Amino acid sequence: MPRLKSAVPTFLVSDVENTAGWYQRELGFTASVFPHQPPHVYASLQRDGAEIMLLRQPGYKKEEIVRTGGAWDAYIRMDGVRQFCDEVRSRIGLKMELTRQTYGDWEFEVRDPNGYVLVFGGFDGDTEG
Repeated sequence: MPRLKSAVPTFLVSDVENTAGWYQRELGFTASVFPHQPPHVYASLQRDGAEIMLLRQPGYKKEEIVRTGGAWDAYIRMDGVRQFCDEVRSRIGLKMELTRQTYGDWEFEVRDPNGYVLVFGGFDGDTEG
């Protein structure tokens, strides 16, 4: 029987090499790029069970979307969100600090160098702020 396994956000970027490097340095992803020599036209960024794809579009600049409550490009569910937030905060600025949502998850947001907003969220088992 057919079974869906995952959905992978795919981001258009003007520079796959620099963007993939940022995800590796700042968020701990690994990168598989194509072709192997720059300029890369594609990258698969992976960490644990999460994946993000990058596609090269020369000159592309992401338009900022403004809406009440924010606009997200990827939501990444995880365990250990509080610890990961502390690690990320020490390297890059957060778009939104770690916040407990009314539905129980703890979430924080980062903005990548191209303007894509990633939310990292999960239940931390902690009922205190």
